[in-house]
Amino acid sequence: MSWKKDYLDAALVPSGLLIMFGYHLFLLYRCMKHPHDTIICLEDHCRRTWVSKMMQVDVDNRGTAFTVISNNLSAATFMASTSLGLTSLIGTWVGSSTSQLPATFIYGSTSQLVNSIKFISIQIAFWLAFGAFIQCTRSYVHAIFLMSMPQAHVSEEYVTRAVIEGTHFWEIGLRAIYFASTLLMWVFGPIPMFVCSVAVVIMLYILDNNKAPFLDFRKKIHHELDPTLTAIEDQDRLQENKSSTSAAYMENGTGFLAAG
Repeated sequence: MSWKKDYLDAALVPSGLLIMFGYHLFLLYRCMKHPHDTIICLEDHCRRTWVSKMMQVDVDNRGTAFTVISNNLSAATFMASTSLGLTSLIGTWVGSSTSQLPATFIYGSTSQLVNSIKFISIQIAFWLAFGAFIQCTRSYVHAIFLMSMPQAHVSEEYVTRAVIEGTHFWEIGLRAIYFASTLLMWVFGPIPMFVCSVAVVIMLYILDNNKAPFLDFRKKIHHELDPTLTAIEDQDRLQENKSSTSAAYMENGTGFLAAG
């Protein structure tokens, strides 16, 4: 059987997608079994603590919390609009008569069926990203609604759940964008798509890996992280004690002289 370049699509494209899906299954396993080793769990920990601290503040003084969530809300809205715009742009490009690249630029299958699968896969990935970012905005809006409720006992757990859900949907949207970018390289052939898959997985592994400890954000946490600062503060306390002791001796001496 003679070799055909169409076989590359049947071999490299599933391999690239398998690498991407396999890595994310591995990431899910790390988040469940070894949460301290992932940036996602570190960010969740920080957000839980942030919500806990903000819920201790009076409703009238939560302007900082509303600003932070509004910034995340704006970012999610922008990404949702971008995903929808790219989906429409790609759909328009596919519908045009000049959407096909010349066969000389593609080392792989150029059949109508493969081209249709390419663009449908890209559209699905961008639509998933759009849906995830929309759900992200919904969660953040709900969090603002709960935190701004006056004269009501709102459970901290409800607010934390809304913020964490928004963060997770944001992550899903970004991962869908990564898949869409990889599939977009398939337009230029299966080899660029496979290389892009490997490069994206390597980049994500580096970015998702965490080596920093989970901070508990107590007031004394800086003593554990900065021994030099602790030593300086100890010297300041010692100096204050010496000053207060000297002042006490001077007062006692003055009293004795007055009595004499």
